[in-house]
Amino acid sequence: MTAARPGRVLRAVFRAPVRLYDHGFGWLLGRRFLCLTHVGRRSGRAYRTVLEVVGVARGEYFVVAGLGAGADWFRNVQARPPVDVVVGRRRFAPRHRVLDEAEAVDVLARYEHRNRFAAPILRHVLSKLLGWRYDGSEDARRRMASQLPIVGLRA
Repeated sequence: MTAARPGRVLRAVFRAPVRLYDHGFGWLLGRRFLCLTHVGRRSGRAYRTVLEVVGVARGEYFVVAGLGAGADWFRNVQARPPVDVVVGRRRFAPRHRVLDEAEAVDVLARYEHRNRFAAPILRHVLSKLLGWRYDGSEDARRRMASQLPIVGLRA
C-alpha cells in the first residue's frame, strides 16, 4: 500500500517554504523544518525539499517520508547521498540513515506526545496520507513506521 499523493494546490502549498530558503529567509521556520538538497537519481539535477523535523536526538534530525518510500526525495537519497541540509541558521553536509521500526515508533511516539494538543488534526492528516484510519495506538504507529520511512540526518 502506498500513501496518497496530494493534488496540485496542496503540492504548491508544500513547495511554498522552499521559496523562503530561496530568498535567504529559511531561518524564519526555525528548527521545526529543514531544507534538504538532494540529487536526482536519473537527472543528476539538484533538488531542494522542505521537510518537517519530527524529532532531534544527539545532533540527528528526523524527518518522515510523508508520501512513503516512493517519495522522490527519499528515493533520491537512497540512490545518492544528500548534498546539504539547512536547519534554522545551521548548514551541514549530512550523513543519512533510515531508522528501523523500533526507533521509528519511538520517534513517532515522542512527536505525538509533544504535539498532543493538535492530536485530532494530526491523526486526521495522517489518516489521509496513510489511506487508513490512524488512531495513535502503538499498533498504528508500528504500521505507519512500516509505511512511511523515517530518515535521520546528521553532520
